Amino acid sequence: MQLPPKVTERAFARLAEINAERTPPQALRVAVEGGGCSGFQYDIKLEDTPASDDIVLEGAGQKVLIDPVSLPFLENAVIDFTEELIGARFVVENPNATSSCGCGVSFSM
Repeated sequence: MQLPPKVTERAFARLAEINAERTPPQALRVAVEGGGCSGFQYDIKLEDTPASDDIVLEGAGQKVLIDPVSLPFLENAVIDFTEELIGARFVVENPNATSSCGCGVSFSM
């Protein structure tokens, strides 16, 4: 059985801040798609309704959704929120990635 990624308290807290202004609250979807400069890329977006086969990670009253196709690529990864000079964003720290590009969105395995 594959282990789902972990979501940091900071990521759940930022999602709660975003949802404080939304009715109804939205879930954060983290998916892996083919493409990007390294072969795969993360697709991180807000979504209203989970699919019936989604893995739902919950914390601080918030939900993060992972589809079953993306799950193997995200096993043991950490979903976090970071604020850097280039901006604030949700990031994926993925131990499965053998390389990634400077944008932080694209990776290879």
